[in-house]
Amino acid sequence: MPLTRRQKWRIEKIQAERIKRVNKAAEDIQDLDTEAQTGLVITRYGQRLLVENNAGELVQCTARRNIDLSVAGDQVIFQTTDNDQGVVTALLERDNILKRSNKLIAANIDELCLVVAIKPHYQFDLIDRYLIVAEKYNLPIRIIVNKIELSGNTKQLQNDFAMYEAIGYPVNYLSVKTETGIEALKAQLDNKTQLFLGQSGVGKSSLINALIPTLNLRVNEISSKSKLGKHTTTNTTLYHIPSGGDLIDSPGVREFHLDTLSSQDISNGFREFNAFVEQCKFRNCTHTNEPNCGIKNALKAGSIHPKRYASYLTLIETPGFSI
Repeated sequence: MPLTRRQKWRIEKIQAERIKRVNKAAEDIQDLDTEAQTGLVITRYGQRLLVENNAGELVQCTARRNIDLSVAGDQVIFQTTDNDQGVVTALLERDNILKRSNKLIAANIDELCLVVAIKPHYQFDLIDRYLIVAEKYNLPIRIIVNKIELSGNTKQLQNDFAMYEAIGYPVNYLSVKTETGIEALKAQLDNKTQLFLGQSGVGKSSLINALIPTLNLRVNEISSKSKLGKHTTTNTTLYHIPSGGDLIDSPGVREFHLDTLSSQDISNGFREFNAFVEQCKFRNCTHTNEPNCGIKNALKAGSIHPKRYASYLTLIETPGFSI
């Protein structure tokens, strides 16, 4: 599959930044004799990192005190020491980040994947909360509807998610149990770095295992290298998908609180509002009781889905509810 223009630009940008950082690291670091390398942060545990070099080998590293905190997905410059460990000397510029409660989770994400299911049944207000977070960090997000074998009404299922597809959110319908839609999803994840989100019980772990059949082997390798055993399952960790692309699994994103977001942030999180906010009579319109509101006029005209508007009203009243 040929690289997209964005992917080519990103590769060129990273390479240029690597050269710049390597040169600076060579000037600043005098006590390490080994050649500086670029690496990908696989996981972080406390003050230590597992960094993958260009040969695919895992190197246990510490970071210089003047280096910003690095997380899964980060590109770094590091140098190895005599005991086959490493020291991170530079953190390359990020394309983006994702935070939860001001805690950095992951970096350089191409797309979020929100996994929902027929059982436990999907809830629109919870889906909308995830979408608001994605819009806040300017991250593309894909909705994956799992366990479709449990649906007794396929037409109703597709109608439920048509409102999201209509405003530009891609939706995949699949069943891990019957392997329906798995291959199509793999093709869409190729050459991207995904971060998977989802509530307990929706089948996120089963889906990840279907995408990465050798996952247990990789987990064991990471656990052995970090010497943390099974504790690594609680860390945000990056895995390679054999069919192409990378997957970041983060137990830390099972909950998001919107209490750090303003009503304006929540409004901005409803992307279909953007085309109509300029039509509001008042600049600080909350789109609730004000006259001549562009959002409410669009709602009446059928340009905004009633379920989405109802969700917006609920969220601005109780923004602190977690997902």
